[in-house]
Amino acid sequence: MSEVLEAKERLDLLSLKAKMKLEGRVTSVEPFGAFVDVGAEREGLIHISQISGDRINRVADVLKDGDSVTVWVQSVDLGQGRIDLTMIEPPGRAIADLRPDQVLTGTVTKLAPYGAFVDIGVERDGLIHISEMAEGHTATPSEVVQVGDEIRVRVVKVNRSKRRIGLSLLEISGNENREDVEEANEEEPLTAMEMAWQNAMERRGMSLKVPTRKRGRRRRKSEIRRHQASIIARTLRAKKD
Repeated sequence: MSEVLEAKERLDLLSLKAKMKLEGRVTSVEPFGAFVDVGAEREGLIHISQISGDRINRVADVLKDGDSVTVWVQSVDLGQGRIDLTMIEPPGRAIADLRPDQVLTGTVTKLAPYGAFVDIGVERDGLIHISEMAEGHTATPSEVVQVGDEIRVRVVKVNRSKRRIGLSLLEISGNENREDVEEANEEEPLTAMEMAWQNAMERRGMSLKVPTRKRGRRRRKSEIRRHQASIIARTLRAKKD
């Protein structure tokens, strides 16, 4: 959690910490950013790139002298007496906080042929490599997840120098993800294709019982497609006989 600090007294630079939340007043607007009085020994600088998450062409389009602003401390250079500020709220978790085997909840933001990117609330999205998505072969990431899915992931490795985060869907106790683990022993409705083939076979006097599925059993799209392919294959063999 970001620490909230109201600027009522002049703050010593040593008391300022990264992610500290401050209330301040814009004292000067420049082409490269804005200076802000946050009640410290020195004014802080908000670089133009830190005013908004969206691109800004002119600082004056967003800020003017005298504006009250909420800012967060990015860094403090004691040697130069410089305070770097941001108006973009920092994430509650940093890459430095991540540890292998840590289980987190995140949101899928992008799919690529080699895996899926997941927002886990740090500065960079983590990557689930396709080999870490499911037991056995996975042809494409979309078989397992879709953009916008909220999933539980396990941290596999963290490369802090390259700011890369490796994630996995494997070996997560109670992982629900897109496989929708629900109440055990409750029957799951058949798919439209399964019902159609079953009805067709019954009209021909053949028995083609589709195995009852219980909720609580994990079934990926690939498993469903294989099961449907098996139904079709048996039907074609039955017609030949």
